[in-house]
Amino acid sequence: MLLVDSDSRQSQILEFARTRGRVDVLGLATELGVAAETIRRDLRLLADRRLVKRVHGGAIPLESAAFESSLEYRSRVDLAQKHRIAAAAADLLHGAETVYIDEGFTPRLIAEKLADRELTVVTASLLAAEALADSDTVTVLLLGGRMRGRTLATVDHWALRMLDELTIDLAYLGTNGISLDHGLTTPDPAVAAVKGLAVRRSTRRVLVAADGKFGMTSFCRFAEIGDFEAIITGAELDPVQAQRFEALGTTVVRA
Repeated sequence: MLLVDSDSRQSQILEFARTRGRVDVLGLATELGVAAETIRRDLRLLADRRLVKRVHGGAIPLESAAFESSLEYRSRVDLAQKHRIAAAAADLLHGAETVYIDEGFTPRLIAEKLADRELTVVTASLLAAEALADSDTVTVLLLGGRMRGRTLATVDHWALRMLDELTIDLAYLGTNGISLDHGLTTPDPAVAAVKGLAVRRSTRRVLVAADGKFGMTSFCRFAEIGDFEAIITGAELDPVQAQRFEALGTTVVRA
């Protein structure tokens, strides 16, 4: 398919990135019938508009108020890193008896690793609740509310009302973006409200985020970096970048 109009071509590239999870320069050049340098220029322009993030040989989509990646995509990307992050996060339980587990794929992996502990787990995530359903030692409190199909998690005032009545020892939270200037962000205001309240109702807080989330900013801020005792990420994160985040008052663990 030949797209001669640059705006149309860039729209097509963005659609490909969002549906496929990643695009590469040479593949796009062949598919769209243009030179590789034209694709590189298109990706630079899309990156300047904060619609994609350049990676080696191509680009991945950035999440925004209008776009959020699917659970199916999240379960395929950085999988080994996410398992390491979840294991390191579970090691920070440190005697907590009540735990909040956030929505998202990495928090679900944390839930799996806590299934043999004696805990009360509060969660908005149907995935996390499912991971703990067969546990004989974990009591699960699932927040009610409107279910978001994209993340299989509950939001809105029912969830907030229930969560606001609780005091939680430790919260495991994820994020769509983490940046020095804007803190922790997520595309959906309803999700940000639940995450923000979980931060306020928890005595201790641990953030889990793959290295690709660093330097990214989404629509709604729900917490500051200093709100967390630890940020668990992958060894793939540049250590110099990790030090910049530690300077804001948290510990960065590169698992």
